[in-house]
Amino acid sequence: MNSIHDMGGMHGYGLILREADEPVFHHQWEGKVLALARVALAGGLFNLDEFRHVQERMPPLQYLSLPYYERWLEGTIAMLAEKGVISADEFAARLAELSGEAS
Repeated sequence: MNSIHDMGGMHGYGLILREADEPVFHHQWEGKVLALARVALAGGLFNLDEFRHVQERMPPLQYLSLPYYERWLEGTIAMLAEKGVISADEFAARLAELSGEAS
């Protein structure tokens, strides 16, 4: 069974435009997301198959609308929550703190 993530050989998505001298990361946060995911994987919090599968479970519209490292971020957050490493409340509190909304 194919899902939206399995796009190999599909037609109708147009050309893949390659950026000349493309940087490894377009934004600093992308490198941090990669590091977070790799540390969680190396620490045994989840495995590579679980990490891939959590991204494959995203709704198709979300999967297609998110840039590559945002899918990694969403997958990492979901895995950490599913494994009980962080709770939804802890994540919301930290997000509020980082965005300057915490009191």
